[in-house]
Amino acid sequence: MAFQLVTVFGGTGFLGRRIVRHFRGKGVPIRVATRHPERAGELFGANDTGIESIAADVHDEESVTKAISGAWSVVNAVSLYVEHGKTTFDSVHVKAAERIASRTSQSGVERLVHVSGIGADAQSHSSYIRSRRQGELAVRAAFGHVTFIRPAVMFGPDDAFLTVIIRILRWLPVYPVFGKGETRLQPAYVEDVAEAIARFLQNRETRGMIFECGGPRTYSYEDLVKMVAHEMNRKPVLIPVPFAAWRVLAGLSEILPNPPLTRNQVELMEIDNVAKLDRPGFDWLNIAPQSIEDVLPSMLR
Repeated sequence: MAFQLVTVFGGTGFLGRRIVRHFRGKGVPIRVATRHPERAGELFGANDTGIESIAADVHDEESVTKAISGAWSVVNAVSLYVEHGKTTFDSVHVKAAERIASRTSQSGVERLVHVSGIGADAQSHSSYIRSRRQGELAVRAAFGHVTFIRPAVMFGPDDAFLTVIIRILRWLPVYPVFGKGETRLQPAYVEDVAEAIARFLQNRETRGMIFECGGPRTYSYEDLVKMVAHEMNRKPVLIPVPFAAWRVLAGLSEILPNPPLTRNQVELMEIDNVAKLDRPGFDWLNIAPQSIEDVLPSMLR
């Protein structure tokens, strides 16, 4: 099918930049809506006439409306991992998401894809996890046939997950494990998630659906660390650290400009991050997801 303009909010972020590239690989014209439009030229090159960058603040109604104007579809890939000042999980995942969905609907845009996360739960004690589900509900109310994608924890070059594990294994002879290391994870390769989003807009049947996309393997956190260590020829001593201690460390870490650990990351590590079997995922889209073992050698190089 022939595509018209797609606006990607958060198009310079970890997932967003991959979404842009996968769309461009299919010849789709893209408008990158971001607080840092200068990054678009650095990331995608200034010579690609199929990419337009525009300054957009998801908290501002006028800039959101401008970013959406004339688009055929919209992708919201904006996420927040550390609250600061008035920028909170509620303001980004709920209010801003609702603003984008509402303006998308009012502008007569054909499609909306909203990126959430596996484990989104309106009853969670975690404000991050709770806001993810509250955001979904607000978006659904504003744009009824929205397509939701809930990725598992994502990995890939410059991620905030696998890269951290690799760094700790390189630097330290011991490895502090979250709790007893029993949390179950089904990591998804960020490029596969981006391809899934690109395919959503090629298939009208995905309208109104919720997809949960996890990778091909499920690990306990301890087994995952051991697997990565083996690939790196490391033999670290794994030390269980209670989650209460992790929360204190994360709180102190968040004082830093670019915290290596946040409290929401700790909260996410307390619950299993595995796709539900009754939800469509990569297989529904005919995507064979890559495992950490497939990608790890190139990341280590």
